[in-house]
Amino acid sequence: MIVTILGSNSENKHRQLKKATHLLSAVGEIIQKSSFYETEPWGFEACENFLNQVIVFETPLKPSDFLRHCLEVEKQLGRVRNPNGPRYTSRSIDIDILFCDSQIIDTPELIIPHPRLCERLFVLAPLAEIMPDFIHPDKQKSIQELLSICPDHSTVKKIQF
Repeated sequence: MIVTILGSNSENKHRQLKKATHLLSAVGEIIQKSSFYETEPWGFEACENFLNQVIVFETPLKPSDFLRHCLEVEKQLGRVRNPNGPRYTSRSIDIDILFCDSQIIDTPELIIPHPRLCERLFVLAPLAEIMPDFIHPDKQKSIQELLSICPDHSTVKKIQF
């Protein structure tokens, strides 16, 4: 099981997330999806809010191979990464791997669980919707517990399409 979060704050956000989901499903079966959440930018200021969704995949790929596929999907959907630019910027699509079962992975290319997920309400709110009792393998707390102590107080709003 690989748990991802998708986000976009440019172009047609809903369409971008749907396209990314479709392209990612080529290498894995979708097990669960959260609702869509409109969220404030985290770590920078932007005119447009983000649209985020957590999606859980079952895939035969190793996490590093799934990551390569995520990066290729981002590229196909117009994501441009500037290694010399700011870390947080507006983007057409962003795909982050949050968990891979209960594994802890720390390599130069991939850190799982995602190192900042406990600081981000826009990640914890949709995670708590679909997997509140999942235990973070490093923190040894449930997603619901992490949500209740999250230091982030930005606006996160569930929306319907």
